Amino acid sequence: MVRIDEFTTEASAIDGLYVVRMKQIHDERGTVREFFRASAMRDAGLTDGPWEQLNLTETSRGAVRGLHGEAMTKFVSVVKGSVFGAYVDARPGSPTVGAVVTVPIEVGVQVLVPRGVLNGFQSTSDGVSQYLYCFDTEWRPGMPGCAVNPLDPALGITWPIEIDIDDRAQISAKDAAAPTFAETLASLTNA
Repeated sequence: MVRIDEFTTEASAIDGLYVVRMKQIHDERGTVREFFRASAMRDAGLTDGPWEQLNLTETSRGAVRGLHGEAMTKFVSVVKGSVFGAYVDARPGSPTVGAVVTVPIEVGVQVLVPRGVLNGFQSTSDGVSQYLYCFDTEWRPGMPGCAVNPLDPALGITWPIEIDIDDRAQISAKDAAAPTFAETLASLTNA
């Protein structure tokens, strides 16, 4: 028996950030899942790329990556496992600046992250999760962007797995030493 899950999009509390569920076709053999279809994105009024770089991370259970916001649009998801995605609007002129959105992401759920919105996640899978990033601009050293400490209490993010700030298998030294959101926003506003 064939079951089809149609393409859907859901707006979030951050201007321009969407949760996307691509078309999936299930039958007795398994699932065919579209990861990206330009025409579906275009018809929904969302960016259709083009994607210039794809990165895949493998992340162990409980580890956090981010919060990072570069001058690029990202389309993110998992190809294996599950993560708890966290997004913060760090765009000084945005109508939703400071808004925080969290999304449980499993295979079949994607998030379109606009330029300047911070992106981070915690792996919630047993074993590892594989998180795929599609970028509309190639990453390069020194490109505009910012980072915020993912444990900044002012953000109110409740990570599902407790994080030991001194455990480098859970959080990098760079992320643990990143400024607070207030500090980052002040530097962006004064730039």
